[in-house]
Amino acid sequence: MAPSTQVRIIDQRTPEDRDRPFLPGAGRTWLLPFYDVFTRVAGVRALHERVVELAGIEPGQTVVDVGCGTGNLSFAVLAAQPSARVTGLDPDGAALRRAARKARRRSAALTLVQGYADRIPAEDASLDHVVSSLALHHVDDDGRIAFARDALRALRPGGRVTIVDFGGPAHKVEDAGHPTHRHGHSPVHALRRLTRLMPRRVADSPVVARNHGDGIVTLLADAGFGDAREVAHADHRFGRVTFVQATHPVN
Repeated sequence: MAPSTQVRIIDQRTPEDRDRPFLPGAGRTWLLPFYDVFTRVAGVRALHERVVELAGIEPGQTVVDVGCGTGNLSFAVLAAQPSARVTGLDPDGAALRRAARKARRRSAALTLVQGYADRIPAEDASLDHVVSSLALHHVDDDGRIAFARDALRALRPGGRVTIVDFGGPAHKVEDAGHPTHRHGHSPVHALRRLTRLMPRRVADSPVVARNHGDGIVTLLADAGFGDAREVAHADHRFGRVTFVQATHPVN
């Protein structure tokens, strides 16, 4: 089978999941076509590369990217370790279809699963890594707790979860941009709207507030992970981002 055909999307949603709400990565469904441009401009690629570096993924290891969106973190994993077996998980079918097209263009072997963070597509103790980038703040309280517990279930002893998300001290965000033409749908207007929307959503979301301080560390520790800790942080234009890592206990 040619590498360019090794891309598939699996729908693991239950009938009850089909009406389950989720927040698109760009904040609005119609902004999805501009999402990759926005993330490049915003410097998100460097965050993905840092996650891969911190995770320490080795050749042939199994990885699930939770909240993969259009697949950028998954592609960063494959760029560093082409033989890694990577699965991207996201509830947004349109984003997954975009990820699949990108994977075919890159001849990247990638499995994509439509589903939610609280049901990671893996057998018990079968994964080497769970990674996630700027996705956890999209998930509500119950979903966050279920994600942490399911990551523990899916990882083998010694397996590792590595997360980057908004966290640390609260960041005051000013509303940039012009007060007029807020409802345009041209690419320029879309990108301007997205640059306004993202900082406000980060600042105002009660779920993001739960990431502040040691929120993600506590979430993983409470689920049963060993040595949950912040391993790095960075000052992004939208606020502080934290890199958190934890290991499934060996004993």
